[in-house]
Amino acid sequence: MQLVLIRHARAEERMLFKRDRTRALTQDGQRRMRKAARGLHALLPGLTLIATSPLLRARQTAEIVAAVYPGIDTVSLPALSPGVAPRAVLAWLRAQPADATLALVGHEPDLGLLAGWLLSGKQTGFVQFKKGAAALIEFADAPAAGKGTLAWLLTAAQLAELKG
Repeated sequence: MQLVLIRHARAEERMLFKRDRTRALTQDGQRRMRKAARGLHALLPGLTLIATSPLLRARQTAEIVAAVYPGIDTVSLPALSPGVAPRAVLAWLRAQPADATLALVGHEPDLGLLAGWLLSGKQTGFVQFKKGAAALIEFADAPAAGKGTLAWLLTAAQLAELKG
């Protein structure tokens, strides 16, 4: 299995909203994510499925990524909501086909904790995702804590440089 973790793009300021769930991407965030998505596609031309946090900014980011992968399905995954334990995401991953290439769109610090756990088996945030960044974690067998291998971790700007 190949797993692409993607942090949502730049969103509106938190202080402007009563509910964090309704924060949308800024126009600049959308523009930068479109460039990053094209770079992601150049680096990884095939995705099986995109799963996203149900929060608006993550859903919008997933839609931008989906636009460069024609015909791909996007599903809402509550386990990617802020504050949910990485074990919930792992349970979902284990239910997916072993040969899948999945993209998960979520939030910090949760993505960093998930990545750290999948790579080291320890729930530690030694991996950090900037807005719009993506990482590829590969599993030789079924996904499990401490069994992933980090293939790459790129910022949105680095991804944008790959768009060709």
